[in-house]
Amino acid sequence: MDKVIGIDLGTTNSCVGIVENGNPVVIPNRGGYKTTPSMVAVTEAGKRLVGHIAKRQAITNAENTVYAAKRLIGRKWTSPQVKNAVATSSYKVVEGPHNDVRIVLRDKEFSVPEVSAMILQEMKVIAEDYLGEPVSKAVITVPAYFNDNQRQATKDAGEIAGLEVIRIINEPTSAALSYGYGRNVEKVVAVYDFGGGTFDISILEIAGNGVFKVIATAGDTFLGGEDVDARVIDWLVQGFKDEHDIDLRQDRMALQRLKDAAEKAKCELSAVSEAEVNLPFIITSSRNEALHLQRTLTRVVLEELAEDLIARTVDICRQTLEDARLEKNEVEEVLLVGGMTRMPKIQQAVAKFFEREPSKGVHPDEVVALGAAIQGAALVDDKQDMILLDVTPHALGIMTFGNYFEELIPANTTVPTQRQKIFTTSRDNQTAVKILVMQGDSTKAEDNELLGEFILTGLRRAAKGTVEVEVTFEINADGIVSVRAKDLETGLEQSIQVTATSGLTRDEIKAMIENSKDELVDRRTSEEFESARQEAEKTITQIEELFPQVQQVVASSDFGRDAIEKAKGIVAKARQAIEKRDAAAVKEQLEGLMRTHRMFKGVVAKT
Repeated sequence: MDKVIGIDLGTTNSCVGIVENGNPVVIPNRGGYKTTPSMVAVTEAGKRLVGHIAKRQAITNAENTVYAAKRLIGRKWTSPQVKNAVATSSYKVVEGPHNDVRIVLRDKEFSVPEVSAMILQEMKVIAEDYLGEPVSKAVITVPAYFNDNQRQATKDAGEIAGLEVIRIINEPTSAALSYGYGRNVEKVVAVYDFGGGTFDISILEIAGNGVFKVIATAGDTFLGGEDVDARVIDWLVQGFKDEHDIDLRQDRMALQRLKDAAEKAKCELSAVSEAEVNLPFIITSSRNEALHLQRTLTRVVLEELAEDLIARTVDICRQTLEDARLEKNEVEEVLLVGGMTRMPKIQQAVAKFFEREPSKGVHPDEVVALGAAIQGAALVDDKQDMILLDVTPHALGIMTFGNYFEELIPANTTVPTQRQKIFTTSRDNQTAVKILVMQGDSTKAEDNELLGEFILTGLRRAAKGTVEVEVTFEINADGIVSVRAKDLETGLEQSIQVTATSGLTRDEIKAMIENSKDELVDRRTSEEFESARQEAEKTITQIEELFPQVQQVVASSDFGRDAIEKAKGIVAKARQAIEKRDAAAVKEQLEGLMRTHRMFKGVVAKT
């Protein structure tokens, strides 16, 4: 049976899991951490860095280090969220060729799916190192409130990373799968998911027979821990400006240091009542004097800074309960997911709204990846009898005369589903109708996302409103939308399968797949070299430490002098191989080095 990994592609951190012998487990990375920072950087030498290693150099390489790319994935250049990123990011964000978003690193443009693919590739490598075999299939999670274009962009990122994405699954739903897996629970559960970049709330009904039914879901794809960090940064910047009349935002390195300090202080304040922000030599004044930033952030101030953001999440919860037609007392368990839910004020707000203490039964950072792994195992294992019934998070419909959005499939409709509606022509003698397929929650068509369009031609000439056109929307289990329009009198029909777009063409995706393969080969080679180099250098050091003692013992005999010269030759060859960064040559010399070390130890032991 194929191994399927579950990946939580997070805004701040990412996580990968797998089901082994029926047990879902999170796979630690090479450093032993169960989550990996969703950060990518390009060094001056052009080398790509991902995860912890990218985060460690973010301050000194701020302009070429990407964080929170997930907030930009699948978005159009003209969206307000992108404008916000352009104004606040330490890295450069520019317009792409298809009204999409591109990120500039070392003068080279990368699409957002390409950047996300680097993180997914890291997850793939972590899983392969752990399993000792290649992995090709994955289930990847997305915020429940992602639209079709954002979902497609995530799928494209998986493809670029060399993964077959067999399912995209909503993060809160994934958390509920992990919570209910193997427990035979029958409950109505609310999943409050407040992560680094996005907020979701989903209400599910878990049946004891392995059926997970989403009743309602809602969220905000631009509300998360990043926004809390931004409030802390604003507070620090303003305090410094008041004191020194200097705006730290003008310096990219200072901004990255502020971001790092703000995140650290926010995390500390979940456990303590105040945190010290101390950034020496943050900037140099016009008089060439080094200035330092030192402020104390209290939990009370942090809560005031984040108060309206927390209130927004509660308002969304209130609306979702109404959409689900449920009272608070009908929700039997509230699960907290995402790093922000460690904040005591958020836990209090959730407890107050739902009138019950949230469950501590799931790990906020790991539960989503575990649920994705469970879903992956269920998709390839016929013996699994788990059924997942999800909903469409946004309404689907068409644009009608006057730039209105006419809804055919309301938000929170269980998929698969099919809906029909009859429309009439809007002009005399109209022989064609243009069907613009849209997704969104606004009654104004222009505020919603255009998913596709087609034209039904050959209509009979008639007075306005007398030609009736039946429009049918259909969504299958994989979330693929098909739309057809039919002239009810003549039977004339036209249809479209709506393919969401990430802003990339098929040719671009193919080229990116090839590039990512090359990068992975290069990375695997450099990792192989680093491992051999470390082992060789350690052994050389041990040999050189023993040289003086060995020389004293064997210098009197010709045989001994030859052995020492031979040892020096082996060390010299090993050093040359290290200088040339030749992994195969270093490995070859390693055997000779170890043999020499054993011989030297034996000589010293006899004295």
